[in-house]
Amino acid sequence: MPIRNICVFGAGALGGAIASKLASSLGEAVNVSVVARGAHLEAIRRDGLKLFDAGAEIPKTARLTATDDPTRLPAQDLVITGLKGHQLSPAAEGISHLLGDRTRVLTILNGIPWWYFHSDKGSRHAELQFEELDPGGKLWRMVGPERVIGCVAHQGAEVSQPGVIRLSNDGHFIIGEPSGDVSGDLQDVESLLRSARIGVTVSSRIRDDIWSKLMGNASFNPISALTRSLMSALMADTAVSYQIGKVMTEVKAVGEALGANVGMSVEQRLEQARQIGPVRTSMLQDLLAGKPLEITPLVGMVVVLGRLTEVPTPVSETLLALVSELDRENRRTFQ
Repeated sequence: MPIRNICVFGAGALGGAIASKLASSLGEAVNVSVVARGAHLEAIRRDGLKLFDAGAEIPKTARLTATDDPTRLPAQDLVITGLKGHQLSPAAEGISHLLGDRTRVLTILNGIPWWYFHSDKGSRHAELQFEELDPGGKLWRMVGPERVIGCVAHQGAEVSQPGVIRLSNDGHFIIGEPSGDVSGDLQDVESLLRSARIGVTVSSRIRDDIWSKLMGNASFNPISALTRSLMSALMADTAVSYQIGKVMTEVKAVGEALGANVGMSVEQRLEQARQIGPVRTSMLQDLLAGKPLEITPLVGMVVVLGRLTEVPTPVSETLLALVSELDRENRRTFQ
């Protein structure tokens, strides 16, 4: 799979960081384009995409093709989606315009992805689809789960102003085929990312990695939004960190009921979180910006899959109700 034409669909914090690194590191060896919108798009067109690595005082500037209309771009060898789970379904048609016969789609997603049960050999639910994640099955039909390469991102990033992205750590990405196969395409994507100096690991059990990260996302994101607290403040409060641990316990139990091997204990995950520092979660960033919150993939699906597997999730259910009301009220305020 020769990878030359690459489009990052959704060039926000994570997508933009990857696009910048690919364009800056690989130069004319690849054609990198981004699909973005609004002031962020205009800034990229005018000044380039500026990326501050962790601790850097001077940004790297990448000049690349930027558009809000994917139909203006040719078919791609690789599409990288940087959209959040609730943003993907409305983008299905746009993504479909970028697909050729062999195009692969690397989906950088937090939480449970729309393709989760495709080629799933570890549960009894292979090919099960969820209306909550993919209304009307648009992604399943127009993009196709067979094109997907899953990706779990461990990268702190924030769009600090239009056209400018700041990273809070060196970052690492885990990629894997839904089937668990270590395919040639997967190895080609790994090689591409390594060539751009992006930390990457190939996983033959990408669902394990999804659940391991979800232990944090399903707890820290909604609780940070409800409290407007940084990660360091959440972990410094004993009562709050106790509730975070209870959510993690529920998430781990649901994942394991579906056949995932969530190797990290709750205590280990909490200790890991104590080392993160004063970082704003992605949900808190969206709340403060008046954007819709990424609730269903991170919190809602823990509850849905808990019911599917008959695993109780009472704390997650409470968080789901509260953060959903917060989202509605916050969007009303920003209208």
